Amino acid sequence: MEFPRPQMVLDVAKLENNIRVMANWAASRSLNLAPHIKTTMTRQIVERQVNAGAWAVTVVNPQQARTAFSWGLRRLIIANEIVDPLGLAAMRALLKQDDETIMYVLADSCAGVQRMSTAFASLPGRLRVLLDVGAMGGRTGVRTLDDARCVAQEIHDAPALLFAGVSAYEGVAPEIRRPDVVDQVDHHLSLAVEAYNALHDLMDTDPVFTAGGSAFPDRAAVHLPSKPHTPVLRSGSYVTHDDGVYAGVCPVEGLQPAVTVHTVVASVPEPGLAVLNAGKRDLPYDAGLPVVVRVTGDHGEKPAAGTVERLFDHHALVRGADLAVGDTVALGISHPCGVFDRWRVIEAVLGGTSEAWTTEF
Repeated sequence: MEFPRPQMVLDVAKLENNIRVMANWAASRSLNLAPHIKTTMTRQIVERQVNAGAWAVTVVNPQQARTAFSWGLRRLIIANEIVDPLGLAAMRALLKQDDETIMYVLADSCAGVQRMSTAFASLPGRLRVLLDVGAMGGRTGVRTLDDARCVAQEIHDAPALLFAGVSAYEGVAPEIRRPDVVDQVDHHLSLAVEAYNALHDLMDTDPVFTAGGSAFPDRAAVHLPSKPHTPVLRSGSYVTHDDGVYAGVCPVEGLQPAVTVHTVVASVPEPGLAVLNAGKRDLPYDAGLPVVVRVTGDHGEKPAAGTVERLFDHHALVRGADLAVGDTVALGISHPCGVFDRWRVIEAVLGGTSEAWTTEF
């Protein structure tokens, strides 16, 4: 199957390597893996993760939970606070469709817990709520142990809800391995562990302690409660890895960058400057600009040289390479979560053949 350029290209062999590497890494540390599928939202990828032994899948909202449910997945973690009536109604509808479905959601406020409790009054005992422990200056999550106790008590006392454990997210730290950043991650995870141990007796069902983030899974692996728990890791970006931020920070050995965006040199308007036919609409740039990883000309491979210095909506400027109009330039990306949502159709390559995979965000 042929695809136009630019086009996101997925190396399925490398993808499958990453799934296997991460599954083995987690198993060797007695961690259950609940991959955060918001990274890809691609059925063929998620099915491979599940077949490799994923304990659950993680999503970010009820819409993604509905998609995962349509794929046959029945243990879902919504790693977010859901407090709007339509979102809560969508969650309730999924649980009513299948008695075997298990759904977790996060809470960090009594107001949010009360909204969930009201929404699930007609379906008591089905929604499992995890106390969300956050970090100062970060995203959601309680900031202190006192706040954790208050919210946990509210969950426990809500007749419609099950208090099911504690959630942390160490990815709120800058994604760089400096000692001060690792200390920040350790402090956050230590607070989550302390909250779990202190609140364990309030938990209403098989308790879970879960941490997410693809940058510091090793720190999550060593910060675990002393009280009984099911340890769950919610990493997501490992599945394709990258040529940027995660290549520089993720400690899991053996992961390979599995995604490139194949572009064409559309113009060489100045000496040493080439203009590619892909830009911000096609490439992630929030965590670093893409990098040149392969160049192919009319007569075969050329040196993979040049630096992407700027992106426009549909063009990229590359300097410092001997590129010609019509050359194909494969770009490695930084931050997988920023590339899948730009493409409805992915060129998935395995064994020299290509097929179309569709994202479902």
